Amino acid sequence: MSVMTNEERFPAAGMRRFGAVNWLGTWTLYLKEVQRFWKILTQTVVAPVITTLLYLAIFALSVGSLRPAVHGVPFIEFLAPGLIMMTMIQNAFANTSSSLLISKVQGNIVDILMPPLSPGELNFGIAMAGVTRGVAVGLVTAGGMLPFVHMNVVHLWAVVFFAVGASLMLSLLGMIGGIWSEKFDHLQAVTNFVVLPLTFLSGTFYSVEQLPAFAHAITHWNPVFYLIDGFRYGFTGQADGNVETGVILTIAVNLVLWIVSDQFFRRGYRLKG
Repeated sequence: MSVMTNEERFPAAGMRRFGAVNWLGTWTLYLKEVQRFWKILTQTVVAPVITTLLYLAIFALSVGSLRPAVHGVPFIEFLAPGLIMMTMIQNAFANTSSSLLISKVQGNIVDILMPPLSPGELNFGIAMAGVTRGVAVGLVTAGGMLPFVHMNVVHLWAVVFFAVGASLMLSLLGMIGGIWSEKFDHLQAVTNFVVLPLTFLSGTFYSVEQLPAFAHAITHWNPVFYLIDGFRYGFTGQADGNVETGVILTIAVNLVLWIVSDQFFRRGYRLKG
């Protein structure tokens, strides 16, 4: 009978026995984050969908028949993709930011940091859960709009790419905001002064071609504009900006945000008391 050596009995601290990637641990973290919002479905999915449908109803009843077509597209059909995208990015941000901040406030962030997961695996598991919530809310919202708005997918690749890319972008931004925030007031400030202005001033409710020259130029520096414009392009075939620029910018911004959030986890920034 073989005898275990001391090295086998007491592996060195930090030694991993999962190969290059701890797939089981990453999958478990992802499921934990998904189940966190899935258990309160009425708050995390149903409520935002109803809010978005109310936006649609208000615009349809108040100005829908008065507004001219935008690029040959009826105003309500132009508006619907913007509302869907707005709902997706707000919920992707809310999922990751609230998860991390609540864990910090309640003192159970150690449950995430202690398991044998690398910073990259933590990053991936939490971010993908935010993407899942964003896309899920988008699908349900689109389904709720179908009886009232004619939506025809012209470019499927654009719908899928910008839906996933936008959800990932705001999911990563939510992680950074959740880690940076030390209390709910801090996170609310990020929501009110960063997320909402970027969303509302990006062509969600209007075509940026209607803006004055200076506002038009400023809008093209807003990454959320390209997310909404590209997503809308997938449904209508019309875009206010350059779709190729939107694709490149989405990839670049996501890469930068991924590196920042990865560094936060790697250094334990505001995570380790």
